[in-house]
Amino acid sequence: MKTTMDPPITLELPLSDPGPAPGCGVCEALARQRAEHAAAGNPSRATDCSVEIRNHPHGTHKGRRA
Repeated sequence: MKTTMDPPITLELPLSDPGPAPGCGVCEALARQRAEHAAAGNPSRATDCSVEIRNHPHGTHKGRRA
C-alpha cells in the first residue's frame, strides 16, 4: 500500500502562435483564418490553424519547438 503522495505534475508554457513562412500562400491563408476565428471567439479553430501552420512542411516556424 502506498502511503505518500505523487509528485506534482509540471506543465510547459503554451506555444506562441507561429508566423507564416515567408512567401507561402498556404501559411498566409491559415494565419488569416486563425485571426478570423480568434476574432469570432472560436479559440479551438484558431488553435487548429496554428497547428497546421506549425506542421506545414517548411522546416521551422517561429514558435516551433526544436
